[in-house]
Amino acid sequence: MRVDVVVVGAGTAGLVAAVRAAQSGRKVLVLAKGAGATHLAPLTIDVLGYAPERVESPARELAPFIAAHPEHPYARTGEAAIAEALDWFRGVMGDAYPYTGGLERNMLLPSAIGAPRPSALVPVTMAEGDLRRDEPMCLVGLRPLKDFHAALAADNITRLGVQARAVELDLDVDRADVNALGLARAFDRPEVRALVAAQLALRLRAGERVGFPAVLGLRHAPTVWRELQERLGRPVFEIPTVPPSVPGLRVDAILLGALRAAGGRIIIGSEVVGAAPDADGVTVRARAAGRDVEHRADWLVLATGGFAEGSITLGSDWRARETVLDLPLAHVPAPGEPRFAPGLFDEHPMSRVGVAVDDGLRPVGPDGRRVHERVLVAGASIGGAVPWKEHSGEGISVTTGHHAAGQLAGVAPSVGVAA
Repeated sequence: MRVDVVVVGAGTAGLVAAVRAAQSGRKVLVLAKGAGATHLAPLTIDVLGYAPERVESPARELAPFIAAHPEHPYARTGEAAIAEALDWFRGVMGDAYPYTGGLERNMLLPSAIGAPRPSALVPVTMAEGDLRRDEPMCLVGLRPLKDFHAALAADNITRLGVQARAVELDLDVDRADVNALGLARAFDRPEVRALVAAQLALRLRAGERVGFPAVLGLRHAPTVWRELQERLGRPVFEIPTVPPSVPGLRVDAILLGALRAAGGRIIIGSEVVGAAPDADGVTVRARAAGRDVEHRADWLVLATGGFAEGSITLGSDWRARETVLDLPLAHVPAPGEPRFAPGLFDEHPMSRVGVAVDDGLRPVGPDGRRVHERVLVAGASIGGAVPWKEHSGEGISVTTGHHAAGQLAGVAPSVGVAA
């Protein structure tokens, strides 16, 4: 069967595009070779954290930032599209995993090692950890979890001017080696929450807010978070840890549920190895279980990521290439120009490389003309940004995924049977 839209990639950008397109009444199919980056990221929506100094208010800084970076993904979508996308995302998360915040002011959340992370839109389970507030913190280490060192985080937070200390609790979850995912499943059980609260209540000091690693439930996080606040009688917050990301898994489950509720489908383990656009649509070739399968669609949304995901590669001849459609790339250094800088945290010339797109997120050639009318690009596949330096990655993914699906709003669906 022919579908309206094939989305390639199951990260944040791909799922946002797929959900919005499906909610608009389109028949959507998501193809992905594996789980997306939602399983790795903390899923705080960092719109603009540094430009290059730390940003207090994205609402104030976005306009000058876009003016200074006319080929950035935000410049392609426009500032208004960012706020619209955040509102939509907050609505999809709903009560299942509520988000708070917005563009007016970045929150400043602690990382797993106590470094400050500016973020615009965050899960309510993390918001009480805002480092702009004065209340002291008590960070909780859980002995089975080797991926969060509460004492290290507390020491670094104290250096930032917020009083913090660490305590460590025993927690028997019937496994010799436990990661964040295993502990999150344990916290979904009421008896585990009661045990933790009973141990911790005896060790807290007056006025402290309580920080846990991000393990406060997988399926019932808002319930777990609220119950612990009630039992302890004080604010509780989560701190993201190393992958697997429990907050990311929560968001992934909600987006997949929204996709299916709107009639969309997803096939994991289906690697897209080529696509052929034409005037009538796009034929997508995917490899699954050792055989090639073709899918026919009116539109293709490419949300496969960049260098980190292997969707843009750099060959032994130093040629950068997009791997699905061989789309034109922007910001590739010319022959003879430096590609990388000496320092690890320098801005490397290759860091902005990505697919060249226009304001409609269609791929364009060196002359600025569209090369495919029925292909849209979203997320880290788009060139012009340095997300790790700007702290803009999830903001770009949500905004461009939402904007890509929005480009179809004025085009009537035309689902038919593949020829």
